[in-house]
Amino acid sequence: MINVTKLYCGLSQNADALRYGHGHGAPRSAAERKPIVVWNITRRCNLKCIHCYSDSDAREYPGELTWEQCVAVIDDLADYGVPAVLLSGGEPLIHPRFFDIASYARTKGLRLTLSTNGTLIDRDTATRLKALEFSYVGISLDGIGATHDHFRGRSGTFEKTMTAFRNCKSVGQKVGLRLTLSSHNVADLDGILDFIEAENIDRVCFYHLVYSGRGANVVDVTHADTRRALDKIMDRTARWAAEGTSREVLTVDQPADGAYLYLRLLRENPERADEVRELLGWNGGGQNSSGRGIGNIDTQGNVHPDQFWQSLTFGNVKEQKFSEIWRGQNNETLNQLRNRNEHLKGRCASCRFLQMCGGGFRVRALQVHDDLWAPDPACYLSEDEIAPVLAAN
Repeated sequence: MINVTKLYCGLSQNADALRYGHGHGAPRSAAERKPIVVWNITRRCNLKCIHCYSDSDAREYPGELTWEQCVAVIDDLADYGVPAVLLSGGEPLIHPRFFDIASYARTKGLRLTLSTNGTLIDRDTATRLKALEFSYVGISLDGIGATHDHFRGRSGTFEKTMTAFRNCKSVGQKVGLRLTLSSHNVADLDGILDFIEAENIDRVCFYHLVYSGRGANVVDVTHADTRRALDKIMDRTARWAAEGTSREVLTVDQPADGAYLYLRLLRENPERADEVRELLGWNGGGQNSSGRGIGNIDTQGNVHPDQFWQSLTFGNVKEQKFSEIWRGQNNETLNQLRNRNEHLKGRCASCRFLQMCGGGFRVRALQVHDDLWAPDPACYLSEDEIAPVLAAN
């Protein structure tokens, strides 16, 4: 996760301590962080999005955790001291005991965030989320008007999504937009940025496509369009910052964004670029993400390196506590993920940005090349950009 507002504009953000080692409560190193846990509490969903990584649908899925098992998971995560829990799905608000889960988690002191399609957030629901002190509600938006409806598989969802944003804003609930860049919506980016500005959205996360679930059938953005998209995102973030709006803008699932941002700063503001290089080096990119800084519990209780990597399971919370699974030393792949730099191949292994990028997003390499350690196919940096810089004579 690359915080453009922090790195490109130099504005302090709430998670600086966790991401960049600056501020109160910062761990000594990124490798020592407890994982943010993405918990898919249900697979059921009222929509059928064309890029859904969990391939969810509007039906029941046997084997989801019972209430007692959910309580045990919450107790363990709280005792383990994870920094945050992201409740996701499917559509988490469909879960019959969603508010019971959230309420109990809050009594245990867990910091909660929510990932939702927004269609079920009326004003009463927004008020209940605010009362439970959700630190952030992330609503998925994948284009303006018909583009969003196409992604969601149902007409009228764009209007419901807009209403959800407004309901959250009206009760003072911090709300953000979550968008997955693809060939279907990259042309809408200017309009999406305009929407964020017009609706005064607090936070926005631009996800790079991962080829999981139905997302395997979605056409990715070309490398050239990815670069143009990143430039537009940085330009607009800088404008907002200059106008006094410290909107939190992040990119997700592509650590190479940090190197691209650094290279741009190197041309524009070398002194600032040096600071950013240190921050990104501390963070470590992919080497401290999947399997270390982030983990996933799926609807069946299986534990994965991240929510997009359902093919690799470390254990099941029905049989063993998440904290014990996560601390275990018996899974060879998990141990390799936590020391990934020595296993990387090709351009990732020789890239001069390895320490700040950490080899990109590993599951994409597995999905495309059937090789966990192959180069990330979505890396858009040129060979010249990643080549080692030779010292002057």
